[in-house]
Amino acid sequence: MLLSYRFKKRYFALAVICLTPVILPVIAITAFSIYLYNSKNNIHQADAAIVLGAAAWEDKPSPVFRERINHAINLYKTGNVHNIIFTGGIGKNSEYAEAIVGKQYAIAHGVKKSDILIEAESLTTLQNIKNALKVASSTQLSKFLIVSDPLHLKRAVLMAQDLGMDAHPSGTPTSRYRSFKSKLKFLVRETYSYFIYLLLRI
Repeated sequence: MLLSYRFKKRYFALAVICLTPVILPVIAITAFSIYLYNSKNNIHQADAAIVLGAAAWEDKPSPVFRERINHAINLYKTGNVHNIIFTGGIGKNSEYAEAIVGKQYAIAHGVKKSDILIEAESLTTLQNIKNALKVASSTQLSKFLIVSDPLHLKRAVLMAQDLGMDAHPSGTPTSRYRSFKSKLKFLVRETYSYFIYLLLRI
């Protein structure tokens, strides 16, 4: 029994060592593709912008969420989209759904209430997109810009396209993730989440 355990432990360690030269380049290439993804965006017009949820601080959007909303408002005011779909439920330590906070902020900044749709139940990126699709299914909306921070978009757009959506990235140019440290932390998290999604997708 003891010999078997030691053998398995050594076999696992050997497998990790042997696979490292293969795994590390794959991780690096994937991270690089996530980093560059939003720069490939050539789609500028759609029926609606889907704003992925982020934290709400009471009845105000967090700085990260605020910049996502501001980008969607700019797309709306420039005629690139005609509707905005806000996503996100009630997060930790908050009494307000992210989508409702986003809607209120957008109305206060000149977006018509009739041009806003919301889903206020989701807690994850995949739920954001699935619920936004349900909301849009009762309308004539069929082409979407996914609005979020640039490093979030490759995974989010892949999820949307897997659901059959005509979806394209539109990263906020004023992302709050500006410093090298904050970008690196976000990139590491997104790279991990991207691989997990790919595994679940198989």
